[in-house]
Amino acid sequence: MRDVQPAGSHFVDGHYIDDPAGRLIECIYPATGEVVARLHSATPAIIELALASAVRAQKEWAALRPVVRGRVLRKAADILRERNQELSELETIDTGKPIQETLVADAASGADALEYFGGLIASDTGETIPLGGDFVYTIREALGVCVGIGAWNYPTQIACWKAAPALACGNAMIFKPSETTPLGALKLAEILILAGAPAGLLNVVQGYSDVGGALVTDPRVAKVSLTGSIGTGRKVYAAAADGMRHVTMELGGKSPLIIFEDADIDSAVSAAINANFYSSGQVCSNGTRVFVHDAVRPTFLARLVKRTANAIIGDPLDEATQVGPLVSEAQRNKVLGYIETGKTEGAKLLIGGRVPPSQNSGFYIEPTIFADVTDDMTIAREEIFGPVMSVLGFTEETDVITRANATQFGLAAGVFTADMARAHRVIAKLEAGTCWINTYNITPVEAPFGGVKLSGVGRENSRAALDHYSQIKSVYVAMSPVAAAY
Repeated sequence: MRDVQPAGSHFVDGHYIDDPAGRLIECIYPATGEVVARLHSATPAIIELALASAVRAQKEWAALRPVVRGRVLRKAADILRERNQELSELETIDTGKPIQETLVADAASGADALEYFGGLIASDTGETIPLGGDFVYTIREALGVCVGIGAWNYPTQIACWKAAPALACGNAMIFKPSETTPLGALKLAEILILAGAPAGLLNVVQGYSDVGGALVTDPRVAKVSLTGSIGTGRKVYAAAADGMRHVTMELGGKSPLIIFEDADIDSAVSAAINANFYSSGQVCSNGTRVFVHDAVRPTFLARLVKRTANAIIGDPLDEATQVGPLVSEAQRNKVLGYIETGKTEGAKLLIGGRVPPSQNSGFYIEPTIFADVTDDMTIAREEIFGPVMSVLGFTEETDVITRANATQFGLAAGVFTADMARAHRVIAKLEAGTCWINTYNITPVEAPFGGVKLSGVGRENSRAALDHYSQIKSVYVAMSPVAAAY
């Protein structure tokens, strides 16, 4: 394995820096449990340097023409693509995700975001509103310094999804990765400098919750964007609200995937596999409650179990591997606990549920499928964030819609059916922000992504993201003398 120790724990004001006084952060390779890099949490001095340089860089950056800002982002996208192999290997070492996934889903999708917003921003102009002789024109303005707080499942992609629209709109960003996966975002900051961004425009600081808290509450910060759990989201949202900061929250889910009796069963099985076992199930939008019509449920389960048994579990740096480890020992233990709860509460374990006998080290769990799951079971109510699928039965459309919506979450939902009228009718009634018909977990940068209810507020990606990283100024222009009553 190549050396992944960065030149410094943080990338601030255009270069790597460190302060050994900060709390130790150990980067552990999930496939073996070995420590592959050691970093330090940001001290107050590091945080201050990050904030001061971001304030300075933001003013310089916002003064540029949007097309010039876009040119820098598009160049950064090109560099990401040129370095995709090494960045994908780094992502795999950081997260444990198989290299066959990271080659297509991480730096590559981050490059898509930089390219998309880099090309979009020059055309995102204001409007003129005629009022007879007078008129109003609008200007889209940057917010200022934004803080991005990332999750550990897609560290490079999340950094790009937040940074691309923020920088396109003329903001600076300070990004705090998860302390579990600290490496990928550093490379993004480095690449933006190579692409021509001013020093300080994207600063990456490592740290635990105290570092995030210091950033979120600083009066120089205008916007906070978090990807994480509902519990973390509540705390960050409350802290940001105290300063009337703009907020985007992309939080958890317990999303329904509904398969009707006329669905293409093989496609539905593929979608269920992707919606539960991709990235070892560590995807916020996963369709972990799979509702299957009773008329096809036996056939669906038989094909699902047969195909899942063929999954290749192994070294994530081997391109043949399809299922890698979970991100950490703590996460594996949490998921194993849910599996035991599922068995205790009466769900039928069809396959998996164990640490693979062939894996003597690392944080692996076999892809796990439960049948005969009921709505009140813990595994059907709580977000597990691991390779655990719950299959539930249904017969009536209205009933399955009610059951699908009976959750505090509202991130995603999917429907499989050959009846397009039914597909659109059901999707319209599902309480979720991101939905699919006859597919699942496809998230192109051109489409808005986000949830409702406790799954979050705001949207990432698409033109909609620009509204969350900018503000509108209205200017009324009078074309005649002003009259007064006296």
